[in-house]
Amino acid sequence: MTPALLWLIAGVLLIGAEILSGDFVLVMIGAAALGAAGSSALGMPLGVDVAVFAALALGLVLLARPALKRRMFVQRELKTNADALVGKQARVESTVDAQGGQVRIDGQLWSARALDETQVIEAGRTVTVMEIAGATAVVWAEP
Repeated sequence: MTPALLWLIAGVLLIGAEILSGDFVLVMIGAAALGAAGSSALGMPLGVDVAVFAALALGLVLLARPALKRRMFVQRELKTNADALVGKQARVESTVDAQGGQVRIDGQLWSARALDETQVIEAGRTVTVMEIAGATAVVWAEP
């Protein structure tokens, strides 16, 4: 077997093994082996093939892999339940003050109180949900 074929087989096997690990290390080393296979196919001596493999492996594992992982595994914060309501607009159904009132958020009626204790918000106004405290929406209306 020629060195180029050995590098090619190693590269394909490493990339195939990546399916089991999923950490992007084996695919980077496999790509480096494919680069070395190309170098060997061009008739370069074994020392050059090894240098190409080492340089590509280091470069891919240290530079390309972190960027690829960041891009592939972006953690998007998924807000659910009451957390999803914070920041939404609501319509005041009955006067809201520091003691209570009612607002409609996404079509559902909620107990509410004003964030600012001095604020009295009349029915019909639009407010912003600042937080959910238990089963009560704490709201704020722009002055």
